[in-house]
Amino acid sequence: MWNEAGRYRLPDGARVVSGEGDRVRMNVDIPGDEHGFLGRQCPECRQVFRMSSQDYKTLPENPSLWCVYCGHRDGHSHFLTEQQLARAKRAAADVGMQMVSQALGQAFKRPIRSRGSSMGSRRSSGVSVRMTYRSKPFFPAPLPGITEENLIRIRQCGGCQVRYAVFGEHRFCPVCGPLPPDVVALDALGAEVARLDAMAELPPAAAATLREQGALTRLWVDTLENLVGVVETLAGAVFRAAVTDAEARLKGKGNIFQRLDPMADLFVDAGYDDLRTAVDAAIWQRLQQTWATRHVFTHNDGIVDDKYLAKAPAGNARLGQRLTLTEAECRRAIADTTTLCDAITALSAPPR
Repeated sequence: MWNEAGRYRLPDGARVVSGEGDRVRMNVDIPGDEHGFLGRQCPECRQVFRMSSQDYKTLPENPSLWCVYCGHRDGHSHFLTEQQLARAKRAAADVGMQMVSQALGQAFKRPIRSRGSSMGSRRSSGVSVRMTYRSKPFFPAPLPGITEENLIRIRQCGGCQVRYAVFGEHRFCPVCGPLPPDVVALDALGAEVARLDAMAELPPAAAATLREQGALTRLWVDTLENLVGVVETLAGAVFRAAVTDAEARLKGKGNIFQRLDPMADLFVDAGYDDLRTAVDAAIWQRLQQTWATRHVFTHNDGIVDDKYLAKAPAGNARLGQRLTLTEAECRRAIADTTTLCDAITALSAPPR
């Protein structure tokens, strides 16, 4: 067992804890950032996220982690970042160099001599060969630091309470796995607001170029498309979790969660409150127009048709006219959709 304290010179942050023969077990400290967060890197998709060092210490020994982005699950030791791995390899290399030096020193501790032998009546004079090795003191350099991307916002899982930070769209808690559907929905809506905010902060010249090329209009159209997708995903997850015979009720109904009234009827038929009365009537009417606008842009290049007029009778659009969008309309649509998502989440309670 290991009992040779001080055998190796190591930099601050590295220490040998045990060893047997040429096998050595080391601990290498991995420093957190200024916020006390530790970098983790998925071995599958290679993306980096952060976890609170304090919360990390409270996890069971040798825990499994989830990648917050792709959902890959593995032992926590597989989530070392590239910089952390380089730091550990540097400490291991320092020990390796000293092990080699010490082994050579032991091998050459005594001179090696080779003597000639007599042959017949002739005697050869003895010949001695002396080989020596002189080691030099080893002075380790400091371990490389960790300079990974700084976190922007601290998140906290509503289930396990672990604090973490991400650098992109995510769907998993690093400790307890898939996030609840309402958390995913609200994150997605927040991303839409952030995207509009970023575009609003562009320099005037850049904004003018994008506007002239139609990029802003496409951004706003994409926003409406994404809002419908958010509601579809959330409503589908809530319905399947709350209704025991959900699949039987959904059979043959296609993309029913993309259509507001059929979606509301589906919940009502299952014994839940009517979404049309769970939100303000004016909001429901605006949502109908938002969904109709998204549909006509997706399927008819924004040209008003009879279906659009039937869904949005209160507007000023005319048959054959191409719709236009504004940033203000998109922001209002996001706010209305947030209200709808809150109402859908509330339906997860037992039916009346």
